[in-house]
Amino acid sequence: MTGLIMAAQLLLGLSILVILHELGHFLAARAFGIRVEKFYLFFDAWGVKLLSFRLGETEYGIGWLPLGGYVKIAGMIDESMDKEAMKQPPQPWEFRSKPAWQRLVVMLGGVTVNAVLGILIFAFVLLRYNQEYLPNDNVKDGIYAYELGREIGFQSGDHILSVDGKHVERFSDILSTRVLFGSDVQVERGGETVSVKVPDDLYRRLKDKPGARIISADNFAFTIDSVLPGMPAATAGLMKGDSILALDGMSPGSWGGFAEHVSDRKGMVVQALVQRGKDTLILPVEVDTNGRIGVFSTEADYPLKAYTLTSAMRYGFKDAIDLMEANIIGFGKILSGKEKATESLQGPIGIAQIYGGEWLWSKFWFITGLLSLVLAFMNILPIPALDGGHVIFLTIEVITRRKFSDAFMEKAQLVGMVLLLALMVFVIGNDIFRLFR
Repeated sequence: MTGLIMAAQLLLGLSILVILHELGHFLAARAFGIRVEKFYLFFDAWGVKLLSFRLGETEYGIGWLPLGGYVKIAGMIDESMDKEAMKQPPQPWEFRSKPAWQRLVVMLGGVTVNAVLGILIFAFVLLRYNQEYLPNDNVKDGIYAYELGREIGFQSGDHILSVDGKHVERFSDILSTRVLFGSDVQVERGGETVSVKVPDDLYRRLKDKPGARIISADNFAFTIDSVLPGMPAATAGLMKGDSILALDGMSPGSWGGFAEHVSDRKGMVVQALVQRGKDTLILPVEVDTNGRIGVFSTEADYPLKAYTLTSAMRYGFKDAIDLMEANIIGFGKILSGKEKATESLQGPIGIAQIYGGEWLWSKFWFITGLLSLVLAFMNILPIPALDGGHVIFLTIEVITRRKFSDAFMEKAQLVGMVLLLALMVFVIGNDIFRLFR
């Protein structure tokens, strides 16, 4: 059942993205009077179709090969490699008959839709599911620095002032996706301003330590707010209202310190010194294999701020830019050999695993928004057969006012298709290898 849920989420997410991407090309083409002969979700390879119908000049349908989709634009050299049509005299309604700038707009239509869609989905997730955020200025007790945070220079109690010279409004932006690839964080520590240099391999350290944390806003004093029945804390006798004075003889200092101490002792027994009213108790608590004992703390007195439509759009845009920057940096590390493609690239199986085996709409939309941005980035790469390849050739044409020959474009398209097929075989094979490994 888990596998079916993963596959269903992947299929739905990619279908939404592919249809809207191709719709971007379709609408741009129609705006300039260019005919679109086919609009397909998935590929109808060798003419095999699951569904098709004609509306006006366009055939709409669903193919059997779920590796994307396409629009067949009249008079354009594309993956269909329809050489016979290109031998006919150019017609006014064909792609090749239009000015270079119009053809450029048509090729940018899909990428533009994916980029805008990613921003809108992120904004929707903030408004619908997150609803509120913690302003950085409200974290009056400063951060709690976990082991990995301490390794790179943070200390518990630091107050974050800025990241790369920019004031941080949302606490969650302190360690955004972009920051994990390196940044300069200014903190206030003991009345002085201190610079913490986040290394450019921090994302790698996180990857090598699953579940590891860097910093949090959990540097506040706490008491136990609730105990989960059947968990080790309940078995040991911990109760709502208890204060934890020490764990194994050491004061936790804060909720973050308590959580880190417990997490580091998976499968072990910790000795908890507990204040209950006027009584002091020592309770042995067995930590489960996930590093939990089953307690919740009282909330920090940090006021939250509600997202408005304006702020959600603004932060949706910011989150999208951060992720695009991270993708560009990550792609550069693969090309430079600093990262292995086998560890960094995900195929359909890997993406399905990211969606997960439980259908959570908040997660589904976030991953779909992320994929929309990734598709925009991948499609704009200057590879023949991708939108980016066409954009490069058309940009050169606009500048030089010299059009590439159909023969050249056919060869470039073929080379691009071979490259994409090789990449597809690689990522799918890599996904399968990961499963067995």
